[in-house]
Amino acid sequence: MLFSRQFCVLFLFVLVNAAEQEVSGKPNSCVCGHPGIPGDPGHNGMPGRDGRDGARGDKGDGGVIGTCGESGQNGPKGDKGELGIPGIAGMKGRRGEDGERGPPGKMGPQGFAGPLGLKGQKGELGFPGLPGIKGEKGPVGPAGPQGDTGTKGERGIVGPLGHQGRPGPKGDFGPQGVKGSIGVHGDKGSIGDIGKPGPKGDMPEVTKSAFSVGLTDASRIPPGNTPIRFDKILYNQQGHYDPETGRFTCHVSGAYFFTYYITVFSRDVQVAMVKNGQKMIHTLDRYQNGEDQAAGGGILDLKAGDKVWLQASDGEKFNGLFADDDDDTIFTGFLLFATESKPSYPQAPLS
Repeated sequence: MLFSRQFCVLFLFVLVNAAEQEVSGKPNSCVCGHPGIPGDPGHNGMPGRDGRDGARGDKGDGGVIGTCGESGQNGPKGDKGELGIPGIAGMKGRRGEDGERGPPGKMGPQGFAGPLGLKGQKGELGFPGLPGIKGEKGPVGPAGPQGDTGTKGERGIVGPLGHQGRPGPKGDFGPQGVKGSIGVHGDKGSIGDIGKPGPKGDMPEVTKSAFSVGLTDASRIPPGNTPIRFDKILYNQQGHYDPETGRFTCHVSGAYFFTYYITVFSRDVQVAMVKNGQKMIHTLDRYQNGEDQAAGGGILDLKAGDKVWLQASDGEKFNGLFADDDDDTIFTGFLLFATESKPSYPQAPLS
């Protein structure tokens, strides 16, 4: 520190000397000799002003943990804190000792009757009791049943014949007697002569009405909410089913049986059997994987002129009726019995 101050004083001295030469314009005639002995350091100058605060330095390393100090005195008791979150249920503790038996409680409600217990062993014969007080005379009991008829007595001695009395008045009709038993079956009579043959009768006219149709590759997956046109004719001799409209027309009033067998593929199936626009029977089948089958049927009472058909419901989401060379979808119906002797509806031409 001292050396730096001496160097500053010497440097100022040289600067002052150079400035004087420039002012006087004369060269310095003095010859610089060897540096003299450094003088004594001057007095300390006035302290300079405080410099600006430097930038904040990096955080220093943590110090070594000091030794634990002595425990301080207990502070005053604080206020009660708020209720904390319930902790996890701890393990079940050991059962405590039985306490003293408390006083009996109030009488509880009557419980249900328990099951009938086993029959106990017969008790020992008790001592005979003291004779009781004579009771009052009881009421007259009901009349007893009639006794059996006694045996017939011996016949007495015949008395003398008395005088004939006057005829008495006519008595009332007595009750009807008991029906007699069936008599003995008589012998079988001889065979009579063979009668002459009667005239030949007419052949009975049997009323017929039946059909059985199916789908093909062209008619499978039919449109919804319209009659399904089954174009594969298996039987339609009476022509009561129209493949152009898909409707069966009743020509003979009576009871008819209808049934359908469906192969389900590629989508769900929901079909309805319709009679004159009214849905009579419904069938729903959910498509899973591969081919599935569904069926339905029933008996309908039809009048001449009624129409029956099969249709898919709810558009293209439930019309997965399928048919190919190996699988079929069939609709069949036939007359069980007629309620009219003759058809009351014009017969359709044979197809």
